[in-house]
Amino acid sequence: MPRLSVNIDHIATIRQARRGVEPDPVAAAMLAELAGADGVIVHLREDRRHIQDRDLRLARQIVRTKLNLEMAATSEMQDIALEVRPDIVTLVPEKREELTTEGGLEVFARVEVLKQYIGRLQDAGIPVSLFVDPDGQQISAAKKTGAAWVEIHTGAYANGTSEQARNAELTKIKECAMLAASLGLRVGAGHGLNYVNVKAIAAIPEVEELNIGHSIISRAALVGIDRAVRDMIELVKA
Repeated sequence: MPRLSVNIDHIATIRQARRGVEPDPVAAAMLAELAGADGVIVHLREDRRHIQDRDLRLARQIVRTKLNLEMAATSEMQDIALEVRPDIVTLVPEKREELTTEGGLEVFARVEVLKQYIGRLQDAGIPVSLFVDPDGQQISAAKKTGAAWVEIHTGAYANGTSEQARNAELTKIKECAMLAASLGLRVGAGHGLNYVNVKAIAAIPEVEELNIGHSIISRAALVGIDRAVRDMIELVKA
């Protein structure tokens, strides 16, 4: 059964709507762990639109499972990661105008640059994952960078408007998960996964971890974080 990591960014989104102090994403991280989550994810963006530096540093102090720092491959973020020392870093593409991450990282064209960037983090004992589209070329390139993990972008699967489209994307994800595992990469998956579509991804043998945020936080707004996390864990188990 894959492990479940919960992204708490959107708790911070609610807080930042009024630039206040509540709700506190760090409190949400604690509640997610108590509900059985295997990890907590925060995305520290360049524009600090939701998660703040304070959140990351406090999360590092209180998270006892696995703290996953999503970030762009910039020198500023590398320095922060080396200082805070999350349990893993996930490199993602980042655009100022996007509402959420729109696609996977371009790895194939940037192997040498990423290899050097990743090497500095992993030499410091911080494993690195690359958020990539379900594309064999990108998966193979990820292996060449020295990354330890890939997180396969499931957005196209989640947003498919027909069963045929979703099945086609699911096939791509399965094939890329198999390829990644055969290359010695550990495999996660995430983006757009919810209580309706998660089972098919959770059933892929090579997928060790599911990274889910928006759907869990959306349900938590109605039923609370504890139940929202437990409901997702039950679906993953099923």
